[in-house]
Amino acid sequence: MGEARPRRATTFACLSIRRRRNNNGVSEFEETARFEQVGGKGISVLCGLGYWVQGSRCFPWLALNFHMVHSLALQPSTLQLVQYSCSLPMVAKPLYGVLSDVLYIGSGRRVPYIAIGVFLQVLAWGSMGIFQGAREVLPSLVACVLLSNLGASITEVAKDALVAEYGLRYRINGLQSYALMASAAGGVLGNLLGGYLLLTTPPKISFLVFSALLSLQLVVSLSSKEESFGLPRIAETSSVLESVKKQISNLKEAIQADEISQPLIWAVVSIAMVPLLSGSVFCYQTQVLNLDPSVIGMSKVIGQLMLLCLTVVYDRYLKTLPMRPLIHIIQLLYGLSILLDYILVKQINLGFGISNEVYVLCFSSLAEILAQFKILPFAVRLASMCPQGCEGSVTSFLASTLCLSQIVSAFLGVGLANLIGITSSNYSNLSSGILIQSLAALAPLCFMHLVPMSEPVIEKEGKRGISKRSRRNRRVGRVVDKESVTYRRERESEEAQR
Repeated sequence: MGEARPRRATTFACLSIRRRRNNNGVSEFEETARFEQVGGKGISVLCGLGYWVQGSRCFPWLALNFHMVHSLALQPSTLQLVQYSCSLPMVAKPLYGVLSDVLYIGSGRRVPYIAIGVFLQVLAWGSMGIFQGAREVLPSLVACVLLSNLGASITEVAKDALVAEYGLRYRINGLQSYALMASAAGGVLGNLLGGYLLLTTPPKISFLVFSALLSLQLVVSLSSKEESFGLPRIAETSSVLESVKKQISNLKEAIQADEISQPLIWAVVSIAMVPLLSGSVFCYQTQVLNLDPSVIGMSKVIGQLMLLCLTVVYDRYLKTLPMRPLIHIIQLLYGLSILLDYILVKQINLGFGISNEVYVLCFSSLAEILAQFKILPFAVRLASMCPQGCEGSVTSFLASTLCLSQIVSAFLGVGLANLIGITSSNYSNLSSGILIQSLAALAPLCFMHLVPMSEPVIEKEGKRGISKRSRRNRRVGRVVDKESVTYRRERESEEAQR
């Protein structure tokens, strides 16, 4: 995938990349390459704040969950059904990604979409905070949450596409790790703030505070100029419909490549086949154990801190490891961590002198954090393989499929809860449901062959004739295994010595 060299302009940051290459003991060298980034400061503020606010969405959602349980008296299954049914606008993310790739609004095709999505969120959360009917009547509340998730999905698609496009343009691999760090940092502060606000104020105050944060993000988005990021402007056609059809065709061609489709299938199936019981566990913690909102909020804070630490460790040390063993270990830990809820429900922790509050603080969010962390290697891989001009389409397709798999998982959990008879007055079979959930989480280990062993290596194509399969792979950056690249380097070194 050829790229034009970036023009010299004001330098906001300079990144030094050091590479080591050892050709089986034949030669070893270091080379340092420095390149300039245009608009680094602006994109850091825009996307950093965006991901931080995205992570902070947990605190109005915490208030919303308590409001639905205590004020609206929803059953555990109904609560989970409402939570994940309202995520349906996020399934349409590929449509937003295609429009963001081909349709300019003013002089930009990313920043204006971010601003539109943030405005919809301000409208939704502000309405729930100001108007009593919007939060007390379930249909109105669901409509506002749907509007909020619509705005969040548009904003997330545009941000993810902008980060992927910027990373490909200036050859910066792994920007998604820093995005997850910003989101985790927002989650830390959001859960702290959410737990405190719920102790002292009604839920509507949390909605209004989050609306204020969104208003700040809206101001930053409206004041950002996309042309300052130094990204190339794509050629516009006279017909928007033709552009959309062409972009959809390019998206189909990209995701049909085995290097994208196989790991994506594994990620989606590994989430969808696990029945989610988060609504039942949340109601059990608040109705049976009578835990304070501050305890649950602090447990989320500890979880986000763990996610932040895991992301830093991945970016520093784990990014170069073979992907399949890494995902194998994470999935195994995820399946076992679900059993921590089993210990809580059976009150085994009390036998070891650990109170429910301490146990929830330390272990309640571990499974959720591992489930989020598992997606990071897949996001980094797909972002590095996006064809030029399809950044929004490919990243949004990944987000959409993952969201759809979570909805399927939640619906399976609702079905399981109803099948074994979990209600707000009967949690006797919750432990059995948790065991089933843990076994289902271990099942994806049986088809780990779909997960690639190595990270993709991007090579430039020559002008020689290539096959149809090679042309398709070229559109996703022509992925070549590291083993074959190392072998070619050894051959080149031996020929040079001769």
